[in-house]
Amino acid sequence: MTSSYNKIGCIILLILMGNFLPGIQKIYGQGLESDRQVVSGLPDQPFLPELLELNSGGIIEDISHPGQWEQKREWIKEQYQYWVSGSIPEAPSGFDSKILSEREENGVIIRMVELQFGPEYKAKMTLELLIPPSDRPLPVFMTQWNHRGWAQVAVRRGYIGCVYAGADAKDDTENYSEIYTGSDFATLMKRAWGCHRAVDYLYTLPEVDTNKIALTGHSRNGKQSLMAAAFDDRIDAVVSSSGGTGGESLFRFTDNRFDTESVEEITRKFPHWFHPRLRLFSGQEHKLPVDQHSLMALIAPRGLMLSSAITEGQGNPWAIGKAYKSVGKVYDFLDAEDQIAINLRGGRHATAARDIEDFVDFFDFIFGRSDKQPKNEIFYDYSFDEWQSKTGESFEMIPKFDPSDVSTKGIRNKLNWLLGDEPPGILNNSDLSWEKRKTEDDYLGDVIGQPRWDGMQKMLIRPYNSMGDYLWANLYLPENVEISNHSIQGKYPLVIFLHEYSYPTGYRRRITQILKELTEKGFAVLAFDQAGFGTRIEEAKNFYDRYPRWSLMGKMVADTRNIINDATQRISFVDPEKVYLAGYSLGGTVALFTAVLDDRVKGVAVSGAFGSFKTTATSIEGNRHYSHLHGLIPRLGLFEGEESHIPVDFDDILNAIVPNPTLVIAPTEDRHHPRQHVEKIISNVDEKNSLKFIQPATYDEFSPNMVQSMAKWLEKISQ
Repeated sequence: MTSSYNKIGCIILLILMGNFLPGIQKIYGQGLESDRQVVSGLPDQPFLPELLELNSGGIIEDISHPGQWEQKREWIKEQYQYWVSGSIPEAPSGFDSKILSEREENGVIIRMVELQFGPEYKAKMTLELLIPPSDRPLPVFMTQWNHRGWAQVAVRRGYIGCVYAGADAKDDTENYSEIYTGSDFATLMKRAWGCHRAVDYLYTLPEVDTNKIALTGHSRNGKQSLMAAAFDDRIDAVVSSSGGTGGESLFRFTDNRFDTESVEEITRKFPHWFHPRLRLFSGQEHKLPVDQHSLMALIAPRGLMLSSAITEGQGNPWAIGKAYKSVGKVYDFLDAEDQIAINLRGGRHATAARDIEDFVDFFDFIFGRSDKQPKNEIFYDYSFDEWQSKTGESFEMIPKFDPSDVSTKGIRNKLNWLLGDEPPGILNNSDLSWEKRKTEDDYLGDVIGQPRWDGMQKMLIRPYNSMGDYLWANLYLPENVEISNHSIQGKYPLVIFLHEYSYPTGYRRRITQILKELTEKGFAVLAFDQAGFGTRIEEAKNFYDRYPRWSLMGKMVADTRNIINDATQRISFVDPEKVYLAGYSLGGTVALFTAVLDDRVKGVAVSGAFGSFKTTATSIEGNRHYSHLHGLIPRLGLFEGEESHIPVDFDDILNAIVPNPTLVIAPTEDRHHPRQHVEKIISNVDEKNSLKFIQPATYDEFSPNMVQSMAKWLEKISQ
């Protein structure tokens, strides 16, 4: 299936997937079309659905007592099973167990057990118990078959290790759909339900303290661990480690512009993990009635830790922080605020013993074995209300701009006010010669990785030969550049490419194609991480404490302008008359703002970059998106309810850029920037001859075809 959003193809794929999920095929005949129609009719909820609200016959009311929360819990369970995981059977009334083997190793009993249960006892679950010596019942550390090494660490900490066969390495749940034909659970929920059967057995053992059963897993096992804990209250604490999409991260914030594993990608590559209905939300993630924060809330008030590396490609520390804060409200409501934790660690996707020790520390705290509380560090803790309280800014304090002033100078003044009060600064004067290029990367850059392929030259710009305000950047050049006497000969047109909302990886993860396309066409391409992304996550953490009246978007634009200055003034092989900006999503927005403010930009190409500030529809990327959700332009939040007074919108921005050549790519099914809003903005642009407007029939993505179109257009205008 292509990356384009093809609803018919999606339906066909879902029907075919029935062949791989025995027991659920019957759902995907005539019922699939009605499900698709239901999804289209669900309300738009681009911000996370509120957990402590109850919909009673169309009337929304705040949850104020435990009985209402129990109602909400049952609703979440029903919705999650229907749309995401598939439904689980009733627990079996009993089971048989047999010990397959038992031995002792350094005082630890190692026991292999097989459970049999279900109709005609056809279902089974194998588990390995690692029981250290003790004269009293012990807590249990449960994990999946391929994480036996984790259990080894826990055994030394006084836990019974319980390793169960619900993983790729050994999966006893594969035939559960054939045995339980009345349930349509997909692979991850089958494994979670298999974990419940292991808990059945643990409850029969005198060695087990049944009030202290902990569960953890990594990656896809982290996803199933959350499901298992959410649907079985006997699991007293859980750590989801690097579960990514469908784990600690949120479906709403995993589409292509976030550069993580989208709903489309995960359901295409791993169609058996989730219920096929989930794929219906590809490109419509904002219509999911429940999200991963809903699943996590089912675990409250029991112990819950969300753990992920801040720079791993499938995670998203920004989205995980949103989930943690949202679910934390439920824990507060249940007077269990110290039972939820977040562990945004350094490193890559893989774990090490240091991480498992942290997990056991958390379990010890939850079980009262230690008073060492988790640090719970959040890297994105911005709040519009806190910003407004800190600055004292209000709608009444907004300058009185002349709405009739649509001159370039007037637009610049209005935009500069929105971007905040940029502090005075100075320009860089370091040596940016080819001879002074570096070889080492930022340590986080080494973790994230660099785009690599045969057929390019690369100039790493590093301290103490930096750009802008001590920034690191990479300049990519055609393979056939002429190098003589440690210098690059000739002049090259420059494209500065600005990345999307790729919080954990910055520009590095999926930039290879655009780099190849442009360098093969003779461009020098400069890329860098914007503040708050990739190697600069930590830099932006306290931005509004340091610069309360500036904005992150203002910083991004200032960085881009400084880099233009450095490139045109201090890189000898850059042609200062041929400097272009290109960007996708957030990067496209930064490119447009920069092009308005900097005359050295000779052309700009963007994809999925704008809707409208002035729309009152909170379902799209409007003022609240920039002011509240991402904290990019706080001053836009002052106009909530007064959107018509916002002094500048994207039609003004475009009018200030043209007659310089401008390319706008706007997918027709982009949920963040609905077609009618983009077309209205474009219709208000006066200088149409300099504007090329492309509308691919797809959802929000930066597809290979779009990349090629952008590269060809840049080549044409640079001639």
